[in-house]
Amino acid sequence: MKGSIFAFIGIMWILMIIGGGIIVTLLGPISVTGYGDLNQILSSGIQAVIAVILVIVWIKVLSKMTKWIFHKEIKS
Repeated sequence: MKGSIFAFIGIMWILMIIGGGIIVTLLGPISVTGYGDLNQILSSGIQAVIAVILVIVWIKVLSKMTKWIFHKEIKS
């Protein structure tokens, strides 16, 4: 049981580090031009939507991992 929990925590940290890297390298430089005063709002909106999608994906991955770990522990 302890090994599974440590694996879960380790993968959770890896996902957070990867997510931070993705956000900094891919979302940071996104900019929209040609809409006048709305450039900054559109850029921020696009970045926010992508960040929320990444959070949802990370939650799904961690949820599936948790179910797999506890299902495996209950079987044994």
